[in-house]
Amino acid sequence: MKLNSVQPFGIFVIVLLLAGFAAAQNALAPPGAPAKKAQAEAVIQKAIHNLGGEKYLNVKSQIGRGKFSIIKDGAVVSFQTFTDVIVYPDKERTDFKGGGSRMVQTNVGNTGWVFDGAQELVKVQDEKQIENFKRGIRTSLDYLLRGHWRGEGEIGYVGKRPATLGKRNEIIKLIYKDGLEVEFEFAAEDGLPQKASYKRLNADNEEIKEEDRYAQFVDVGGIKTPFIIDRFTGGAQTSRINYQSVEFNKSVSDSIFAKPASAKEMKKDLKL
Repeated sequence: MKLNSVQPFGIFVIVLLLAGFAAAQNALAPPGAPAKKAQAEAVIQKAIHNLGGEKYLNVKSQIGRGKFSIIKDGAVVSFQTFTDVIVYPDKERTDFKGGGSRMVQTNVGNTGWVFDGAQELVKVQDEKQIENFKRGIRTSLDYLLRGHWRGEGEIGYVGKRPATLGKRNEIIKLIYKDGLEVEFEFAAEDGLPQKASYKRLNADNEEIKEEDRYAQFVDVGGIKTPFIIDRFTGGAQTSRINYQSVEFNKSVSDSIFAKPASAKEMKKDLKL
């Protein structure tokens, strides 16, 4: 499944000065310059260390359970419970339940399928759905920190940006060979991830910004993970993932990712 800071008006002038300073820093060298790469790598290593170090890097699977809310005009309009199973780097199955119905979305690399419980249908994902899944992986925090992007793009240090009052975030940018650019923000103080954002084209062929904001980091067996992920689209919050539990490195059978022969096989809840 694949996060909000308030900036008081009283320091608006200071914010502008800081933004100007950051812009000046950015002009010193392009993101791919050696110095910028070294700074970006340092930010990544600091984040990895504070998220659990080798324990974080050695995560092979993740099982998360919680609630997924759709938000419109600042209010929750619907929510579902979910079980999300990830086997890194590119296997994921998410089971949603809510309103008396069930939906399952599963992806493995370049393939995927969806079970629609309301219609009792199993469908193969189309090209656009597969593309959305792969973009979700490439723009994710874990893909950056675990280094799966290496060989596909370059990173650079952008500078610092004002966050909450009295705090700043360090910004790094990942630029893929195909032109996709992703910005990641990390708290300058403790190195914890704060945001990830990128731009895409909407149905009207307009450029729109997608941003995930991370909050409520919880230590699970020595690994810190965000239990809240808020999605903002075009500056407005559109959803929230609120984990209630997360398990790491639990054995996961490949069979749960296999496309069922018929909808009848999806009658029972996922067993892990």
